[in-house]
Amino acid sequence: MQLTQLKRLFILCLLQAFSLNSQAATVLVAVASNFTKPMTEIAEAFEKATGHSANLAFGSSGKFVSQLENGGPFEVFLSADTSHPAELEKSGFAVSGSQFTYAVGKLVLWSATPGLVDDQGQVLSKGGFKHLALADPKLAPYGAAAMEVMKNLNVLDKLQPLFVLGENIAQTYQFISTGNAELGFIALSQVIGKDGKITEGSGWIVPSNLHSPIFQDAILLKKGAENPAAPALLKFLKSPEAQAIIRKYGYDLADQP
Repeated sequence: MQLTQLKRLFILCLLQAFSLNSQAATVLVAVASNFTKPMTEIAEAFEKATGHSANLAFGSSGKFVSQLENGGPFEVFLSADTSHPAELEKSGFAVSGSQFTYAVGKLVLWSATPGLVDDQGQVLSKGGFKHLALADPKLAPYGAAAMEVMKNLNVLDKLQPLFVLGENIAQTYQFISTGNAELGFIALSQVIGKDGKITEGSGWIVPSNLHSPIFQDAILLKKGAENPAAPALLKFLKSPEAQAIIRKYGYDLADQP
């Protein structure tokens, strides 16, 4: 009798596993490069929780919009700002009403050299460096925020001749980490450690009152409207598990309605 019950339980488990696998799908996601580390971890958690998987592509928000408008295959877009998703909705490439803020970014002035960047950012006015890296402000919201900071500190005109522009925040980090630029503006998530502090080099976490909030919005693209994994991923981004990962990498969370 017990053996028969065990057989039935085993068969039931097999059927449930088969059902989950048969319903699992893969979603292709365009992700702003500042969100590389947290999204890689979130994708792993998403697959464990739902059975769905996410294929991730990282780059500048502005370039992703151009790709999407020219037939890019992405189904979900995680931008580094609010304007690019709104632009895609307006032009008919995204599902109306699906946009929401998944993270609020933090900007840091960082150098791979210990002691170069002080904890007040006074190095920007004192000088003593030849190159300052930032993401292209025309393409990347973190670059635009960096421009705003320098303008508010009255150092923009002085520093502009020293700019080294990356096409996205990942390339900007490479410029600084390899020494091609002594310092630069990047996302805190790129250099934050498990203790919430900068792990290497030296840095100044820019006060939020020196630039407009970096609201990072996600949106469901029309190519993903029929793919069950696409809305499932967006729902998972709002889950406590995903939000804990987002916070771990130095982001804030916006209040959701």
